Amino acid sequence: MTSELFSPLPLRSGQVLKNRIAKAAMEENMAGDGQLPDGQLLSLYRRWAVGGAGLLITGNVMVHAEALTGPAGVVLDERAPLEPFAEWAKAAKSGGGAIWMQINHPGRQVASDMPGVVWGPTDIGVSLGRHSSRFGRPTAMTPQQIEDTVARYAVTARRAEEAGFDGVEIHAAHGYLLSQFLSPLVNKRTDQWGGSPENRARMLLDVVRAVRASVSPSFAVAVKLNSADFQRGGFDADDARQVIGMLEPLGVDLVELSGGSYESPAMTGRPADDRTRAREAYFLDLAEDLVRTSPIPLMLTGGITQRATAEKVLDSGVAVVGMGTALAVTPDLPERWRRGREADRAMRPVTWSDKALASAAGMAQVRHQMRRLARGSSPRPGTHPAIALVSELRKQRRALRGYRAWLAEYRATA
Repeated sequence: MTSELFSPLPLRSGQVLKNRIAKAAMEENMAGDGQLPDGQLLSLYRRWAVGGAGLLITGNVMVHAEALTGPAGVVLDERAPLEPFAEWAKAAKSGGGAIWMQINHPGRQVASDMPGVVWGPTDIGVSLGRHSSRFGRPTAMTPQQIEDTVARYAVTARRAEEAGFDGVEIHAAHGYLLSQFLSPLVNKRTDQWGGSPENRARMLLDVVRAVRASVSPSFAVAVKLNSADFQRGGFDADDARQVIGMLEPLGVDLVELSGGSYESPAMTGRPADDRTRAREAYFLDLAEDLVRTSPIPLMLTGGITQRATAEKVLDSGVAVVGMGTALAVTPDLPERWRRGREADRAMRPVTWSDKALASAAGMAQVRHQMRRLARGSSPRPGTHPAIALVSELRKQRRALRGYRAWLAEYRATA
């Protein structure tokens, strides 16, 4: 009997995923010149394309050239040439799976040394104790800036479809801009975008409507949403349930559940909540709760590395199993599962007590593996987190010089 893991999943848009396994988004921060995808990203996605996943979701593609989560972020706006994106889509589809582009705006989660803008629903900055100065001080967005940003998401989605992508995933989790608007801790606005859950969800719903209106009916539109922020008084599972209900009439194909933010980095496996499983499928308890009422198929991401766990996630009613780190270490893991094998190695754990630093080192380790895959090398998951972090910071400094020069020229030719 074929496992449900390898059964096709038809979506509302008419798109059919060939199986229930997705490579979840991991921020590559590997843009080439001009903040565009280059040979590195193409090579990385070719590796994943033949690994057996039914769906690949890219790391963050930024909708606003002046607001990047990192200096080597890929930008797709109205001025970006489409050819590099068409090549990326082609590489990602070379194994017969679908490719969706994750589209995002960082809002206030922008490093303090970055040029450009730091925006938020209000001027409340990222609070990371002694690391707080690593982030820029946000300014509250004006109604015009909100409307312009909604339009940017639609432009990026339309151009992603033109480039040959099969769908987009709108990132409204992990403390980025749309997640900030949803959060009662960050969004203290007193106008139509603040206060009630409906008002806090307004920007996300406007983005979804604008995106859906700018692409074909057969193009998939997904949303990544926190099941919870893991902060007292923050966005929680009841909020997530309400937002999923609001998304249902807008033609959303899939909602991916994750959790946390830079302030409470549960998505890297350090959840601040007893209800989450300590080792695998961090957010399964919350997903089991949400799946009972969700009118939209759900995808669950966070810490899944073994087939038995993936099967358990599907048994709970979740439609798609998302994996990130596991596929950075074992890019052909879905194909192995199909043949009855498991991964034979795992990422070295980061056991540092400083949560913010541990989260940064964990992300650096993942990027280190992705860069190795992109070069055609084998992953080296035993790399010490400190070595990965130092190497990543060096690359970021170089990328920052490149981004500063590019943005200055971009602004000059506007």
